Amino acid sequence: MKRRRISRNRLNHSEALFADFNKEDPWRIFRIMAEFVDSFETMRAQGPMVTVFGSARTRPEEKDYKEAESMGRLLAKNGFGVLTGGGPGIMEAANKGAQDAGGHSVGLNITLPMEQKPNPYLDEEIDFHYFFIRKVNFLKYALGLVVFPGGFGTMDEFFEAVTLIQTDKINPVPMCLVGAKFWQPLIDWLKGTLLAQGRVSPEDFEIFSVVDCAEDAMKVILASQKARKA
Repeated sequence: MKRRRISRNRLNHSEALFADFNKEDPWRIFRIMAEFVDSFETMRAQGPMVTVFGSARTRPEEKDYKEAESMGRLLAKNGFGVLTGGGPGIMEAANKGAQDAGGHSVGLNITLPMEQKPNPYLDEEIDFHYFFIRKVNFLKYALGLVVFPGGFGTMDEFFEAVTLIQTDKINPVPMCLVGAKFWQPLIDWLKGTLLAQGRVSPEDFEIFSVVDCAEDAMKVILASQKARKA
């Protein structure tokens, strides 16, 4: 077999690109540190929060939007602040419901090429440059997680939360997937493939609950709080 040779000129060019790409890394550390410190200082003063995830593309006339709005109201009436990504869709609905009920509404905003602009229902808005710092704040300050139907971003948030709870990297909190019709095919695949092949354990499915509506999610969160205090 003839060995493929890479010219030294091409290698030098690649090395130069790599060096140029990484030359700002030492200074980037300070920006990361500053974003952690600023967000932690702000979030620690927000009180008990429940994080709500879901699609930014959900429209106000859709059932999921109305259910998320109801979720925000229920959380506020039960003494929880609502923490979202601060954007449109499900995030907007939950923040709106919280404000309408006189509750505390917080958004962790990030600048994206598409769709992400702060919604008008935020009492506190924190802007992020780094996704991973934003995601730490979503979980670090949450007493519960509510996940509505969404796309890749929502799936990322859901699976990361499950993984961190599964591996004891964060304290277990109640997690509800709202909308059984949307979520059940995914759960069926997880059980029929991952569980069947021994890639996950049966108890991993106890990390989250699949519910039909906001009211059921609220019951799960309240029951968990009651159990903690017992």
